[in-house]
Amino acid sequence: MVEWLFVPAAYLIGSISSAIIICRLMGLPDPREQGSGNPGATNVMRIGGKKAAAITLLGDSLKGFIPVYAANVLGLPYELVAATGLAAFLGHLYPVFFSFKGGKGVATSVGVLLGFSWLLGFAFMATWFLVYKLGKISSLSALVASTLSPVFAWFIVGDKAIVAASVVMMVFLFWRHKGNIQRLLAGEE
Repeated sequence: MVEWLFVPAAYLIGSISSAIIICRLMGLPDPREQGSGNPGATNVMRIGGKKAAAITLLGDSLKGFIPVYAANVLGLPYELVAATGLAAFLGHLYPVFFSFKGGKGVATSVGVLLGFSWLLGFAFMATWFLVYKLGKISSLSALVASTLSPVFAWFIVGDKAIVAASVVMMVFLFWRHKGNIQRLLAGEE
């Protein structure tokens, strides 16, 4: 029963906004009030440069990775590992500490996928980099990689709970990128 504490703990860890904290520590404007208004690495890059963005990206990835990796190391069942990953991811999207207004979730989902399986996380990242190299559009790269992540999960991990968690993250990533999708369809992204 104590194992289920991983889920609320993962949500609280996911609720820590790397973008807001890094911007405060580096004396940068609040990312919710500058640029795109999104507290994520891409917007931090716009307002604070590559170093701030890289630290934000690492922080957002780690908050997805650490709880899932810990659940895996402890040998918890896949259902609980998957629930832990989803909790961290949803904490990033809807952080309790920041009025439930979080980022779009790409970096945190990468951390979760890496926690599920190193190979699964690397498959997502390789897909992102390949699509980005071809099209130079970050949002499109994230959408393609997230679309393929359930397929990767099925072949790499082979567990229904992990595949289901990948599908849920994909749906939320599409939801959070709906503005990007509209701009992509209009040729404005």
